[in-house]
Amino acid sequence: MENNYCVIMSGGIGSRFWPFSRGNKPKQFLDFFGTGRSLLQQTYDRFAKIVPKENIYIATNEQYAELTKQQLPELQDYQLLLEPTRRNTAPCIAYAAYHIQAINPKASIVVTPADHLILQEHHFLKNIQTALSFAGDNAALLTLGVKPNRPETGYGYIQSQTSGESAIHRVKAFTEKPNAELAKVFFESGEFYWNSGIFIWNVQTIINAFQRYLPDIAGYFERGKGKYNTPEEKSFIQEEYPMCQNISIDYGIMEKADNAYMLLADFGWSDLGTWGALYDLAEKDDDHNAALKCPSLFIESTDNLVTLQDGKLAVIQGLKDYIVVESDNVLMICQKSEEQRIKQFVADVNMKFGDKFR
Repeated sequence: MENNYCVIMSGGIGSRFWPFSRGNKPKQFLDFFGTGRSLLQQTYDRFAKIVPKENIYIATNEQYAELTKQQLPELQDYQLLLEPTRRNTAPCIAYAAYHIQAINPKASIVVTPADHLILQEHHFLKNIQTALSFAGDNAALLTLGVKPNRPETGYGYIQSQTSGESAIHRVKAFTEKPNAELAKVFFESGEFYWNSGIFIWNVQTIINAFQRYLPDIAGYFERGKGKYNTPEEKSFIQEEYPMCQNISIDYGIMEKADNAYMLLADFGWSDLGTWGALYDLAEKDDDHNAALKCPSLFIESTDNLVTLQDGKLAVIQGLKDYIVVESDNVLMICQKSEEQRIKQFVADVNMKFGDKFR
């Protein structure tokens, strides 16, 4: 167990959840369901049950360092891997891998986003333990695949190359978010699984993959050998990290690798990537309206999602299939079918009013 590590990626800005998720406090730091724990805190709590607490690292943008410490005061400074700028998941994972290798070259690492919702935690933790054991014994890049229950266009997909009773399958292909027609084909084929974005590997295996498939990124971090886990690390990362290309681990490595595997998992998963995903999970009334953390009266209204600040009442009349969100100094009313435009709304607001509403 001492060789098991966890890296929680917590540096995103969550713009698809604007205005609830803002630049100074993005969605991973928010409590969506009134549980008293943010998504980041819940993720930490979950992995602390199977990974030594001192082996859990939070990779986040340096602007969220203090917020992370506030939410997880038990963390030591060495457990924060601070990114000076955003460069997507591949540089983030490379940084974590080289840092952990300097501490324990035998490490097996689970890499997870901070903002996933896990409904069946017991099953999830069993899957992670199985995956860590497999990664410790095999030079494999392993991800968790989730059996789809609908033709979803909001998730990436993994095509399985092998079948049978084994829970671990060799991967044939990764496919980014498909259109509705293709998602239906994927769902009906039985060969495709949702890509959870949770990865497990031995530290040397992932470093070998960077050296093979993303040698430029590997080169930057190779130059830091001897500086990781020392006072020199911060200044080195400040210099080298911004030079990395902006690329995801899926595009940069997983889609190219010939040693990619998938553990077929079933634990009630959602990546909470959109308001629509949150609506699907929320408790609803007889007219399919969902109200999060606020008292609401719906009149002649159906299929809506409403969330206001604490202590405020929402009275909604005559709306169908809308998102109504109020947070601090912003009220947004948007059709659910148009929520993919929220990022553009944020850009338009910034252009017209500056960044005070960001």
